[in-house]
Amino acid sequence: MKEKYIHILGLALTVIYFAFIVFLYWAEPRSLAEISTKSKVVIGTYQIDQQKFDEGLRAFRADNFIAARDSFDRADPERRDAKTQFYVAYTYYRQGWGRVYNDGELFSKGIEAVDRTIALNRDFKSDDSDLKLQTPAELRHELEEGTKTTGEDFNPLKLIRERK
Repeated sequence: MKEKYIHILGLALTVIYFAFIVFLYWAEPRSLAEISTKSKVVIGTYQIDQQKFDEGLRAFRADNFIAARDSFDRADPERRDAKTQFYVAYTYYRQGWGRVYNDGELFSKGIEAVDRTIALNRDFKSDDSDLKLQTPAELRHELEEGTKTTGEDFNPLKLIRERK
């Protein structure tokens, strides 16, 4: 081989290695398995694990919100899917909702999740007819109202209200 080609090959390998190091610093994978997922995000081929999402949906419908959230988190480890993040926020709402009082900590986590949904897709609308709250804005409003203490909280008719 000519010396010129060896120099070009060395330069090309150096640039590739440099790009890989920059990718590692940017993506911050915690394990070798995460490198694959992070690289899919970078090149735009990221997809959720549909089987885990379906497991989460079944748990959600069975009112097992902790298991549902766990499945949704495993289905979308990078938190890049608006639909999955909407369901995560909804699990916090459903689990934290109470006839007498709401769990403020769960509602705050729900607000974080619904904000992720809005950041991913501002125009998201759920196609699930079983959900009474179809948009992130509606869900966010319910979560915010649930964290506030108002005179309405002491209304005895509140005990007959329905969860959305």
